[in-house]
Amino acid sequence: MRPTTRPELETSADGSGGDRPPLPAPHLPDPPSGRAHDRPGLLRLPRPARPRQAAALLAALVTVTAFCAADAIARSYPFGPRTRSVNDLGNQYVPFHAHLWDLLHGRADGGLLVNWQSGFGASFLPDLGTYLTSPFALLVAVFPRDEIDLAVYVITVLKVASAGAAMAWLLLSLRPGRWWAAGLLGASYALCGWTVASAVYNVMWLDGLIALPLLCLVGEWILSGRRPVLGVVVVAAVWIANFYTAYMATLAAGLVLLLRLWVSGLPRRQRLRAAGRAGLTVALGMGLAAPLVAVVYFGTTHASPGRFKDFTPVATEDLLARLLPTTYSFGSPALYVGTTALLLALALPFHRAAPREVRTGWTLLVIGVTLSMQWGPTQLLWHAFAAPQGSSYRQAFVLCALLVMAAWHSLSYGPPDRRALCAAGALLALIAALASRSDLVRPLAWPVLLVAAVGALAGLALLARTDGRRPAGNGRPTAPAVFAVVLLLGTQLGEATATSAVATRMRLGHMDDYAPWGDRRQQQAEAIGKADGWPEYRTDPGREQTVGNDPLLVGGQGAQYYSSHTSDVLFRTLTALGGGWTSGGRSLQSLDNAVTDVIFSVGARVHSPPDPHQSWFPQDGGQVTVSRQAVPPLVTVRPSGPSARTNVSAFGASPYRNQELLLGTRVYTVPRLTARTGAGKRTITAQCPADSEVYLWAPRFAGTARLTGDSARGLTGRFRSDPVAKLAAMQRLGTVPPSGRLRIELSPERTGTVPDGAVGCLDTARLRTAVGRLEATGATEVTVSGGTIRAELPAGSTGTAVVAAPRTAGWRCAAGDASPVPAGEYYGLIAVPLDGTSTHVTCTFRPPGLRLGAVVGGVSLLALVLLGVSARRSWAGSRRPRVSARAWP
Repeated sequence: MRPTTRPELETSADGSGGDRPPLPAPHLPDPPSGRAHDRPGLLRLPRPARPRQAAALLAALVTVTAFCAADAIARSYPFGPRTRSVNDLGNQYVPFHAHLWDLLHGRADGGLLVNWQSGFGASFLPDLGTYLTSPFALLVAVFPRDEIDLAVYVITVLKVASAGAAMAWLLLSLRPGRWWAAGLLGASYALCGWTVASAVYNVMWLDGLIALPLLCLVGEWILSGRRPVLGVVVVAAVWIANFYTAYMATLAAGLVLLLRLWVSGLPRRQRLRAAGRAGLTVALGMGLAAPLVAVVYFGTTHASPGRFKDFTPVATEDLLARLLPTTYSFGSPALYVGTTALLLALALPFHRAAPREVRTGWTLLVIGVTLSMQWGPTQLLWHAFAAPQGSSYRQAFVLCALLVMAAWHSLSYGPPDRRALCAAGALLALIAALASRSDLVRPLAWPVLLVAAVGALAGLALLARTDGRRPAGNGRPTAPAVFAVVLLLGTQLGEATATSAVATRMRLGHMDDYAPWGDRRQQQAEAIGKADGWPEYRTDPGREQTVGNDPLLVGGQGAQYYSSHTSDVLFRTLTALGGGWTSGGRSLQSLDNAVTDVIFSVGARVHSPPDPHQSWFPQDGGQVTVSRQAVPPLVTVRPSGPSARTNVSAFGASPYRNQELLLGTRVYTVPRLTARTGAGKRTITAQCPADSEVYLWAPRFAGTARLTGDSARGLTGRFRSDPVAKLAAMQRLGTVPPSGRLRIELSPERTGTVPDGAVGCLDTARLRTAVGRLEATGATEVTVSGGTIRAELPAGSTGTAVVAAPRTAGWRCAAGDASPVPAGEYYGLIAVPLDGTSTHVTCTFRPPGLRLGAVVGGVSLLALVLLGVSARRSWAGSRRPRVSARAWP
């Protein structure tokens, strides 16, 4: 049989293959139905000079129009009064982008290695690699600081548009076809359900949406033996941008490449060589990204373990429901790609113009990936063998991409005929019937689906009917052609807008949300700016937090920290001291306590009224104020003790006694409690020294607590906890009355517990004495520069120098001029032994994995250079007579 040119592997959709000779063309059987492969099979609208660029531009234009129109309809920021900062977008990603703004403008406390503003000093490079290494993130620098929410929104829109453009470009690389069709399906991918329901508030995931078509494009270069160096660079870039979703995209691109090899008709030897080139490309690309990826990986190994749930697959009707427009839920896979794309994908198995291998391969791949999302072991594989904290279907964009690529293969061989369209319509009707049993399908879904299905079927049927007709003699497209294209584009635009608008509105009802930058944050930032004295002392943004990363957003240096890399030692230390947390221990809260303020050198503390945007507790009103307290320096000297166990595990059950261990003296009275319930009220009574400060530690209590009597001074302790994800922080309630008899009224919101030893009465005079002693023996001067802290000590200092920062992995310290060694630990803090001769200590931080990553990155760079030289020589050889072109050695 005569071999034929394989359209899927042509070098260019626009016929621009350069002057290089092509690789040997794979072969397939002649196409059925007498339809020639060299005829595109779709109506020709005016052909632009550069169809790939035109398709990418159209996809980006449709994407931006639908995305912004949906937010305008939902009256969401920046087009309306409703905030878009839900869940982690407001708690993590906007604050981290604000910190990046500060870094780029030289206003941050810390540098690339250490973030001194969060968690009393946290490793920053893992956070940078997880949240901020996308090239789009640098755009924050051109926006004003108080428009950080707008900057993140613009970045989000640009990422989604770029994903649509990248997919449109890829589709024309997979197979020749009409540019407008590639643009339409590119927008379908960019506006898929995963994007509008899950990724727009997890802005770093959108880099994976871009990465998948780019990695598939690298696969096409590998198949044709082109651009080996650029392919490695693309792999490295996407892994640096966001390694988490890049991992999923790499798996998906590998599956697509295997399918392409299977249907290519290439000899087995050439397939193996192509697979080897692919493995080398990925290995070198990941190697170039290793300096960052290794740091991120080791950062997760030292992070708080979090609280994870076992995977439970969703019901079949819920899975099918998410294929339909305007459906929404947090815990199910968002698989919507638009009715047109879905119909084309469903029509592919019945499309006789497409080769059998193509129909079978793409259908099996879509089905296989769908099933893999519903089985626990393969779910773990998709998520890098780490159960996700939150949504279990973060890889749903992979299936959306495969559906779009299957739809392109269906359309690029010519519009599906009546038989294929009828089969696809019947399957869509079956999906809708099964999905109707799901609670995720709301009344609005049916009219949107009906209009979209009618528009898509009518447009595709009109294309099939006019397929092959030539334009009028003047070269202009026929009216039916224009109408069909407008109908399909309008259908896609309308239903994508509706789906995105519904998702935007539904999120506000299902998740915590946070106001954009406004008067409250401006007042906090101004108050912190006036009080800031770093590194002489810390300024804590306050217990009444606005978001989980207040120090990054409004300034200061506090305990608050919310990240996937929140260190376990910090989590355990603050919990032992009475601190609270949310998100399973990944979001640590400020602890408004006089003793811990002394321990961590918090000399100024901001006090804000409850955030009016939140509704957990009644709003008290009031202004932002700042209180000050005498505290020792960041580095203090503690006498040598008899105990060798001074790590976090040495803490006991009582947070009051644990604070005293770190302080070095007894300052609390922990009385016996008497609890009573009567007349609908719950009360706690106890006896303490008069005029001491009263604290209540009730980590598993949810509600309010109030010290009765004039000494309370109007303070109300607000406790937020739940059995799994939240732990309430210790609260100060007021002063013990002269009688010494205190009474606390509890107003629980739900069933909770108050432990023995819940009340602690602080002797403020003893605390002042302890502060004076620590000041007298502590550092005389402390300087902090990036990842280095240096302290000058009084002559003859002995014992242990303690740095008021968590002893996370990566700290190395030295006393005097000695060689740095791994830092010691003093109840979770950095410790340096002293011998009485050293007058200064120096501690430097290098994140775990940085050295290993640098070595791997250097070796990969050297290999890439050698590959580039070899490719250049092969290129030169390919231009000589009788030498075959090979870009790969």
